[in-house]
Amino acid sequence: METIYFLIIVAIAIVALSVFFSFFPVMLWISALASGVRIGIITLVAMRLRRVIPSRIVNPLIKATKAGMDLSINQLESHYLAGGNVDRVVNALIAAHRANIQLEFARAAAIDLAGRDVLQAVQMSVNPRVIETPIVSAVAKDGIEVKVIARVTVRANIDRLVGGAGEETIIARVGEGIVTTVGSSGSHKDVLENPDSISQTVLGKGLDAGTAFEILSIDIADVDVGKNIGAYLQTEQAEADKQIAQAKAEERRAMAVAQEQEMKARVVEMKAKVVEAESQVPLAMADALRSGKLGVMDYMNLKNIDADTQMRSTFGKLGGDSSKDGEDA
Repeated sequence: METIYFLIIVAIAIVALSVFFSFFPVMLWISALASGVRIGIITLVAMRLRRVIPSRIVNPLIKATKAGMDLSINQLESHYLAGGNVDRVVNALIAAHRANIQLEFARAAAIDLAGRDVLQAVQMSVNPRVIETPIVSAVAKDGIEVKVIARVTVRANIDRLVGGAGEETIIARVGEGIVTTVGSSGSHKDVLENPDSISQTVLGKGLDAGTAFEILSIDIADVDVGKNIGAYLQTEQAEADKQIAQAKAEERRAMAVAQEQEMKARVVEMKAKVVEAESQVPLAMADALRSGKLGVMDYMNLKNIDADTQMRSTFGKLGGDSSKDGEDA
């Protein structure tokens, strides 16, 4: 029975110690005191009550103190509660302090809360980064395409990290500068002979204005000759002109065919009217005979004239055929 009581007491003691050490991080407090960081145990317990992990605050504070920096625990805790990365901010401050870069905690915290990697920015300020642009296609005045690849050496500008444009803007501006410079060249040979003129012209445009970087240099890595864009455009224009001319010719042909069909329709209509008029002649003559306007002798003379006319037409045709036979002989 006494053994059971003893085990229960031991279990209660273990649970009590676990609860105690979970709310009272004694080991972390001892580590802070050993590192020269003066912090009370009640402060650590208050962090627990504010749902702040004490190690996320105390360990960066220990690093900052060892690096000779004067940071307060309230600053770190406020940044943590705001959703920032305290450890990364402290590492960036230490790196900036070692590199003699003026960086205050408030600015570093603002950069971190803005979504930028403040430690990477400090490292880029010390060690500049090289950005390689994709192939930029530009056309000189002679119509020849030139393909350029540039390497841009940039250094982070900590003062403009908040609100400054990123790498995409740098690449876009450099590409625009290359296109403008090549486009103003009289010949693609000038670009091939002196590619440094591109980098010097582009670098003098101040392309890093409003960005989070400072452009140190722009180097042309590769220059290639592409298509003859001028000849291609002329060929396309000639093809378009040919298609327009063909369309106009087809339109004129269609109009001519329509006019021909209209003339044929008119001829048919006129023939129909002639046939209709000829069909009325016998009726008119019969009516004239009945009414006495035309005598029998007049009618006979008319028939004789008609027969004589037909005979002469027949003789004419026979004479034409005879002459053709003579020529053939």
